[in-house]
Amino acid sequence: MRVFVLRRRRLAVLACVLAAAAMFWAVNHPAAVGAAAAGRQLPIYCVRRDQKMASLTFDAAWGNEDTQALIDILGAYNVKATFFVVGDWVEKYPESVKALHDAGHEVMAHSDHHDHFNALTTDQIVADLNACNDKIQAVTGVRPTLFRPPYGEYDDHVITAVRGMGVQPIQWDVDSLDWKDLSAAEITRRVTSKVQPGSICLFHNAAKHTPEALPDVIEALIGQGYTLVPVSQLILQGDYTIDHTGRQCPA
Repeated sequence: MRVFVLRRRRLAVLACVLAAAAMFWAVNHPAAVGAAAAGRQLPIYCVRRDQKMASLTFDAAWGNEDTQALIDILGAYNVKATFFVVGDWVEKYPESVKALHDAGHEVMAHSDHHDHFNALTTDQIVADLNACNDKIQAVTGVRPTLFRPPYGEYDDHVITAVRGMGVQPIQWDVDSLDWKDLSAAEITRRVTSKVQPGSICLFHNAAKHTPEALPDVIEALIGQGYTLVPVSQLILQGDYTIDHTGRQCPA
């Protein structure tokens, strides 16, 4: 019994020594730790930009009551945005899709039926995204090059499948939470306090107080010196890396 207890104590001491050594190595080799974390496939959440640039994005999956109001507000400030639309929404509201395109906004993909992509096979993801892109292209004449996963859900196989189609997956780093029916003042406060150069902001086309908040958001950001551009003009082309936070950086 004494030998057994001594062995257990030695094992416990050895485990503590190994844990301490691992912590010391991690602290003194952060680049290696970051490289390991970067092994996960990530969409673009934001972009490293020296200039004060940011993007306003709107997800359109269900309602359509405020789409024209959003177009009018954005037009009044000469701001172009990116709208991620579901294929079913395109079929239901083709006139709004055309109006978005005609107003100079980007119309990009948000899946065909707003399914949970993590539960789909690679072949199903490709078929779904192609179906959505076909519908958008039929109305606008332009095939989408960007995609926002439904519910913001993804895993490695989703991102790999999407990028394998030559499409860039896009998330966001600033969430307006407008879908929670926050007041216009709360939406404005959340967004304007969190935006940084290279930020991608998330709104929804059918949220209750978004049309009321949007002018204040735009005026505040412009007042802070920001230029608001569509996502395709914000993201980097050519060689780049995506760090463990989803920030796209020059290579």
